[in-house]
Amino acid sequence: MKPIVDAAVSEAPESTKHMKIIVPMAGRGKRMRPHTLTVPKPLIAIAGKPIVQRLVEELAAISDAPIDEIAFVIGDFGAAVEQQLIAIAEQLGAKGSIHYQEEALGTAHAILCAKEALDGPVIVAFADTLVKADLKLDPDKDGVLWVQQIDNPEQFGVVQLDDEGHITAFVEKPKSFVSDLAMIGIYYFKDGARLRGELQYLIDNDVINGGEYQLPDALRSMTEKGAKFVPGKVDDWMDCGNKNATVETNTRILGYHKNNADLKGTNIKMDHSVIIEPCYIGNDVVIRNSVIGPFASIGSGCIIEDSRIRESIVQTHTTVKNANLHNSMLGNHVELITAPEVLSIGDYSTRGK
Repeated sequence: MKPIVDAAVSEAPESTKHMKIIVPMAGRGKRMRPHTLTVPKPLIAIAGKPIVQRLVEELAAISDAPIDEIAFVIGDFGAAVEQQLIAIAEQLGAKGSIHYQEEALGTAHAILCAKEALDGPVIVAFADTLVKADLKLDPDKDGVLWVQQIDNPEQFGVVQLDDEGHITAFVEKPKSFVSDLAMIGIYYFKDGARLRGELQYLIDNDVINGGEYQLPDALRSMTEKGAKFVPGKVDDWMDCGNKNATVETNTRILGYHKNNADLKGTNIKMDHSVIIEPCYIGNDVVIRNSVIGPFASIGSGCIIEDSRIRESIVQTHTTVKNANLHNSMLGNHVELITAPEVLSIGDYSTRGK
């Protein structure tokens, strides 16, 4: 089903007094199930903050201009999620707006669902990844596409550069080597209206790749018409696509923010327990006879007793007793209670691996 959109294109802005951010996040997060059965993947907490909140905070920090609006493109997530997203935008001093993608018709289609925000300078960031970088915008260029050098370019969309460092080609999952600079899903456009026109052209003319309307097709058309895009490089590209990747990202985020005061909440009650830093501990957490960390995140309202938890994520209001957790992820309002063992093991015995 095609969206009804206005194909008008305005002239490029003369200044960048304000910036908008568009965050497509309508995917169902199937690879993250069961954690996404009740919570959209971008709202899963990493070190105490939703993925999407960490993403937009990082993006807001790179903009010299104030963030005027953050447009979230979502599915049918419900009123509570929409209110949470609006609050995330407002915490950054921006207007939050909600837009809907009812069908998964591709990245170009998803961005165009927020057509009202495609005006003036805009950052587009897909909410399934986090980055660590000294991100900079070049106001003299038509756009910046952030990339990372990778070892397996055949699994990603990559860009090619000319001798002046401008992007000249976009290649999806190349079968033979053309470049090792993978697009990570974060883009800056000097003129959002120009992008809107190119996206609309794809829809109007059924320019489909792999069964979907794809953003690289619009980017390719813009470069052929003279747009100058340059790559922006990141220091660390962190995936949140599945459980293992999300736990690994939690570990890396905790390492980057290990000295931040906001990693510790209030009213934390400790009894004969040890926290091995870095860890995130939320508000109103009770920890008894346990060792937490390193690289563990324990959400607000949790009760941890007689347990060892490291390199794991425990979301809010969860009870854990008599457990030994590593590379694990527990959702909200979980009760994990195992029985303590009474053992009698003789000399030279082996139990387990």
